[in-house]
Amino acid sequence: MIVVLLGYMGSGKSSVGRALSTDLGLKFVDLDTAITEKVNMDIPQIFSEKGELFFRKLETEVLKQLLGQQTDLVLALGGGTPCYGNNMDIVSSHTDNSFYLKLSISGLVNRLVKEKEQRPLIKDISDEALPEFIGKHLFERSPFYSRANHTIAIEHQNIEVISKQIRALLI
Repeated sequence: MIVVLLGYMGSGKSSVGRALSTDLGLKFVDLDTAITEKVNMDIPQIFSEKGELFFRKLETEVLKQLLGQQTDLVLALGGGTPCYGNNMDIVSSHTDNSFYLKLSISGLVNRLVKEKEQRPLIKDISDEALPEFIGKHLFERSPFYSRANHTIAIEHQNIEVISKQIRALLI
């Protein structure tokens, strides 16, 4: 069984993915971690030294490899992964168990404001401008996120509850 988690940065894909993989007895992979291990560079370094186009091509390549090689896997995508190339087609061709972890703008702001330094996309955005930035991004990305087989509203829920909701929907 392959389970794919997607959603905006800070939505808890990696945390939920680790818990879900333990609950299901499946391997957990964070796509961003797999990318950094493949090229031995962190994501900000890839962007600054190789550029976003290089990163997006590599992201699609690693996504295809992971889904093509694994049959029992919980995979957490990067926040932008569903929005580039044919990545959602790739996901859909490998599993009917894709889940969009949906969180409100204010919920995302509350989480992300505390970890801006670790998030290259938002590290230079003021706290005051963050809600507008996230709102614009969510508007642009929602057509891609909505292609997931399921949407889980995760506002005010803990990881165990979210994992249980996902497990109840698995095919």
